[in-house]
Amino acid sequence: MSLSTTPGGRCAESGTPADARGAGPLLRLEGLNVSFAAEEGLLPAVQDLRLDLTAAAITCLVGESGCGKSLTARAILRLMPPQARLGGRILYRGEDLLSLPEERMRALRGRHLAMIFQEPMTALNPVLRVGDQAAEALRLHAGLTAAQARTEVIRLFGEVGIPAAAERYAEYPHQLSGGMRQRIMIAAALSCRPDILLADEPTTALDATLQGQILYLIREQAQARGMAVLLITHDLGVVARVAAQVGIMYAGHLVEFGPTAEVFARPLHPYTRGLMESSPSRAPLGASRLPAIPGSVPPLGQRGAGCPFAPRCGQALPVCRQSLPDERAEGGHRVRCWLHAAS
Repeated sequence: MSLSTTPGGRCAESGTPADARGAGPLLRLEGLNVSFAAEEGLLPAVQDLRLDLTAAAITCLVGESGCGKSLTARAILRLMPPQARLGGRILYRGEDLLSLPEERMRALRGRHLAMIFQEPMTALNPVLRVGDQAAEALRLHAGLTAAQARTEVIRLFGEVGIPAAAERYAEYPHQLSGGMRQRIMIAAALSCRPDILLADEPTTALDATLQGQILYLIREQAQARGMAVLLITHDLGVVARVAAQVGIMYAGHLVEFGPTAEVFARPLHPYTRGLMESSPSRAPLGASRLPAIPGSVPPLGQRGAGCPFAPRCGQALPVCRQSLPDERAEGGHRVRCWLHAAS
């Protein structure tokens, strides 16, 4: 069923097929900066991030906790605490989201820009029925009545693989399994056929079978709806399965970006190689221990002028601790590393 045919009106303008959207990216980040005001001044958390999201494709952001992946997604929606400061440009259909009034952003959130949050048990309201929560965007953005929204949500529940969808509509989050709650979140995010889906660790804490089902569902929906997906993960196995392109983030910087197959075949940044070497999926058969990257991601306020990965990098040069190099690009494959700056 097409969303545009549902009684009561729909979010028809965001249901445009991929081949009608044009060849350019649906969303473009141009020099995105995220900082937080503190007593000691502004603490940069994401710096000079450039990224394009294209229709019907999944782009992954990978990195350890604290690297700025979730902040990037929340910055796109402008769901930030009061002390946050945003800079650069986030272009969606010619509009810079960072310059829009809040009223315009509220009209875009949920309708054109949707997000699956990391933990559905905390994202879902425990005292409201899951069906009513999934129906909220349809009633707010599409003007559907309660009965029309309920009918559509039940259809969506079935579309994302929720059995006995009409019964599930009336249940509360604690009555559902982790996999079912995640499917509820996906159905709610897809309800208005958004152009952009931001998925923050959507398979965290799920077993391998459920993880595979959720990833297949997101990829299937992206291709069917012509939707651009930004998938945030720390799992390189997930990236290999679904991503058309991948960005590697470290301490707020996008240190490497490119087509997934190329980045996996020819990782250029030492951090990318370290992540790959420590991945269980790439471990030698019979290995008793996995290699590990020494140290940890530096917290805000302890990131100097040089490459933030230098203290953990076995190939660091003296210049690495002094300044960051410009990006070096070969086609769509980009890296920010002094080892490749002059090559």
